[in-house]
Amino acid sequence: MKLLRTVRLDGSDEQVFERTAEPGEWAVPGSFEFLDSDPRRLEGKPLQAFRSGFLGIGSFGWSSLVEIAEADDDQFQQVIDQLAQYFIRRHGAPHIAAALPMAADEAQYASAACEHPLHTLLAIEREFGDDGIIESLKVIRPPRADHHGQVRLFGAEDAQ
Repeated sequence: MKLLRTVRLDGSDEQVFERTAEPGEWAVPGSFEFLDSDPRRLEGKPLQAFRSGFLGIGSFGWSSLVEIAEADDDQFQQVIDQLAQYFIRRHGAPHIAAALPMAADEAQYASAACEHPLHTLLAIEREFGDDGIIESLKVIRPPRADHHGQVRLFGAEDAQ
């Protein structure tokens, strides 16, 4: 099955987000992190995470980009288990039996977003709408698709 994996092409995520995902972590869109947020109160780094972050599973930090990767059944189950524990720790799920179905739904949602070929880079855009959070995924097409390291999304080249 396919799943999202965090990618770090440069150091911009470390400047943009409060908590940064480690490269190569499994990831989910993570919009649930903002369900109780007041859109008028988000600013700075939390606003950046809302607008353009994928949630890394493990660090529970943010990544601007993910790639579509192959995951086996055990890896997929580990994502569900880690998310369930996170829902208990961070979001007040009362016990594992309540957290597991929510975690499985989020992992399935992430997997369903992987409709493109393996190694496709994706970015996310979010905004608050009248009916809640609206998110869309964007395919990032580097000039040379086989060299992700040549893509720069943020920052300027140093002047010599």
